[in-house]
Amino acid sequence: MSLPTTSAALPAFTLERHASGRLVYTGADGVPRQGVTPVRAFPVSAPEAGLSLVSAEGHELVWIDRPADLPPPLRALIDEELAHREFMPEISRIREVSTFSTPSTWTVETDRGETTLVLKVEEDIRRLPGRRLLITSGHGIVFSVRDMGALDRASRKFLERFL
Repeated sequence: MSLPTTSAALPAFTLERHASGRLVYTGADGVPRQGVTPVRAFPVSAPEAGLSLVSAEGHELVWIDRPADLPPPLRALIDEELAHREFMPEISRIREVSTFSTPSTWTVETDRGETTLVLKVEEDIRRLPGRRLLITSGHGIVFSVRDMGALDRASRKFLERFL
């Protein structure tokens, strides 16, 4: 199924999912480009601000300033692709920390279940505006804490030891 854009602010293009599961972009030139990837400009601080559709070779094909203005079926296709690309579990509770120096092993509850992660250095915890945190595990997986203040008291105490 081919989904066209209809907004005057966007260049005309269609986007569809190939049988292989990859996105296919067809611009005004009529040339289909397979393996297109949506890439947010600011995935953490402003996820709704704008995104690019990038070719398999890494070239920007189109800039979408306001993804919310896209037709719903097209937006759903892009959101589905972004969900696969932007895997970021959200920590809801810190159950246990092996030691208060690094490296340390943390047992956490996330929106995807309980897991353990290794914090290699204290700099793997990044503060963001609005009491948000990003915690990068020793395996490179980035975990999110949306609001440090919303965590239970024990979880906040664990975090305060490292911040």
